[in-house]
Amino acid sequence: MICVALPHFAISAEHGQLTGQGLEGFYRAGRRLLSRCHLRVAGREPLPSQARTTGADQARFVGTLRTSTASGPDPDVVIERTRHADGTERITLHSWASRPLRLPVEVALGTDLADLGAIASGTAGPELPADVHASGLRWSCADGDSSVTAVPPPADALASAGLLRWEFVLPPGTSTSLELRVRSEGAGPVRPVGRGATSPLALAQAAGDSPEATALLRTSIEDLRALLLRDPAHPADTHLAAGAPWRCGLAPAEALVAARMALPLGTRLAAGTLRSLARTQGLGTGPGCGMIPGPRRDAGPHLPPGCTGTEATLLFPVLLAEARRWGLADQATEELLPAAERCLSWLRTTVGDGTYLHEPHPEGPARCETQAHAHRAALLGADLLDACGRPGGPGLREWARHLRTEFRRDFWVDGPGGGRPAAARTPDGRLVPHLGAAAAHLLDTGLLGGGTQAPGLLDAVRTGHLARLLGSPAMDSGWGLRGLAVKEAGYNPFGHRAGAVRVQETAVAVAGLAAAGYEREAGSLLRGVLAAADAFGHRLPEMYAGERRTDGSTPLPHPAACRPAATAAAAGVLLLTTLAGIRPDAPAGTVTLHPLRSAPLGEIGLTGLRVAEAPFSVRVSRLGMAMVEEAADGLQLGV
Repeated sequence: MICVALPHFAISAEHGQLTGQGLEGFYRAGRRLLSRCHLRVAGREPLPSQARTTGADQARFVGTLRTSTASGPDPDVVIERTRHADGTERITLHSWASRPLRLPVEVALGTDLADLGAIASGTAGPELPADVHASGLRWSCADGDSSVTAVPPPADALASAGLLRWEFVLPPGTSTSLELRVRSEGAGPVRPVGRGATSPLALAQAAGDSPEATALLRTSIEDLRALLLRDPAHPADTHLAAGAPWRCGLAPAEALVAARMALPLGTRLAAGTLRSLARTQGLGTGPGCGMIPGPRRDAGPHLPPGCTGTEATLLFPVLLAEARRWGLADQATEELLPAAERCLSWLRTTVGDGTYLHEPHPEGPARCETQAHAHRAALLGADLLDACGRPGGPGLREWARHLRTEFRRDFWVDGPGGGRPAAARTPDGRLVPHLGAAAAHLLDTGLLGGGTQAPGLLDAVRTGHLARLLGSPAMDSGWGLRGLAVKEAGYNPFGHRAGAVRVQETAVAVAGLAAAGYEREAGSLLRGVLAAADAFGHRLPEMYAGERRTDGSTPLPHPAACRPAATAAAAGVLLLTTLAGIRPDAPAGTVTLHPLRSAPLGEIGLTGLRVAEAPFSVRVSRLGMAMVEEAADGLQLGV
């Protein structure tokens, strides 16, 4: 159970005790400030009764205790622990005994002050000795220090045992509480970005026939807010961390993907993300000029690791162009345009006289999804350049047209049922033919003016072939889209690029299938993810096992998945807004709706979205008809 309000988070087992085992503890900026917080009441541990998250940043644990000497199983003390990500824990004792109770309470505390990497690799050191400090304990080492203070102050504080003690007297039917506050000495309090009035994400809501949709949107927005970070050098700019607990920093490609999927919640996150990443962009001359750096990422059993910097560089102009359509101010667009131009120049320079964009390492393949990202960047980038009166648009469109022609000839593997797109093409022209979720990016063509979708790399016939493949039992697990088809060599339902369901790619597939008119396949994948979300308490992990869904089964979590994860939380927003098919063009003052006519979740209303910097609400009926219920003044419904 993970509570997150970055830079803080807390990890607990469902019994509520922090035992010092595994990853348990309170963390700040990746360092474990407290690893052990073990509660005993009247000399015994409470019997765990219930554990649940009550928000992205807090969890509630309830236990019981039987102190009466009378016969029978009934407990007479209830112990409630409310744990907050910011390092605060409130322990409340409720007495239902028929007589006054004298309850000794002990809390055993300890920490190693280890960083998350050492804990994950099993190299964290032993617990540190404690000192009595103010109304609690303190620990110190060369890398930092932390303290726990208690309100009310304990009757005894034993540094050698790491123990705080109280004794409470509770009359019948009364309660008492104590509060523990975990802090990093000298760091000062840090208010999480997503908890302030200046959060860049609107608090949209969903209501209708599907309670799962209502809960998914609420939880997705809570998780996105919990993962917000400020650029340290530019506090006005916010972006999303990739996820907790493993990736609490900026991952460029994931931050851009999540900001793009979250555009229905406003454009401020997109602007902050773009500004933060523009400051990392390569300048000067050479092959890195204009590129946004990013780490390499495993690509599964059939391809070498891919460069996320390539993906981020291609996503930058796409996010800027689409954010402008959703309502990003002209001034912000103009400010970010030079960085987008450098990304597009990098694309043209890297491709050179060739056709395809290869991985930036010797003998790197041309990946299918990379060509889709590059094609989308060229078309949306050209649209952006034209709108802002900058040169370069015609050349980008001509290259994109040439890429479409060559891709349709060079990247298609003929076979039964019409064939399939190749996963990649090696420099010597050999095709890598396996079918995986990366092919869904071919359906993500991008948004142009007037609510039109940009053309894709596939023609209509081959788009239909791909749609049927993505909707087949080999790819649709019943919980979402598998990363690799079940009959492919190397398939592993837990393989994070070899068979596991990745929520981001499933959402991309749903949106792309819906835009292309393949509602049956889109609806099946959508319902599968919502069923998985229900099993995960509506907090979707970034991935989970791609095992086949059967009656009575539940999706199996992946042990290395972040939860919450920025791309998974933002995918929840994309999945539900796809039902209404919202396509804004704020510069033209229009918005068009392309709802799923099949209404796979029945009637649904989405309120509190943002289009053209104003609240936007839309309702889709059970007949698949969409109606705008709230919009900016002057915003016209397009056809």
